[in-house]
Amino acid sequence: MDKVQYYGTGKRKTSTARVFLMPGSGQIVVNHVDYQEYFRNKTQRMVVTQPLAITENLDKFDVYINVAGGGYSGQAGAARLGISRALLTFNPELRPRIKKAGFLTRDPRIKERKKYGQPGARKRFQFSKR
Repeated sequence: MDKVQYYGTGKRKTSTARVFLMPGSGQIVVNHVDYQEYFRNKTQRMVVTQPLAITENLDKFDVYINVAGGGYSGQAGAARLGISRALLTFNPELRPRIKKAGFLTRDPRIKERKKYGQPGARKRFQFSKR
């Protein structure tokens, strides 16, 4: 018997998540650890499960996530985008519901680069008139 799996990639800030959905009991594993242990913040745990909850697939899939780069908040956002994309490969008819919730939009906000002649991205050196 062939194992069915659905794949999706998500990115946020400098984080990248590779998500694998397989039919199962609703277990979510992030970097070989249960997501409840990996994401200690309640908000981050909610962000990861949002696409599954909105499509009523929370207990129908086992989710395996490999995430790297950035912090926990960025990783949670990347995982959400990856899960959303993987759900679309499973069933394209879920697209309107996921799209309306805004889970298919890649958040473009990243750190602004430092410019030459300045101490940071926006800050200027102190100006002295005399």
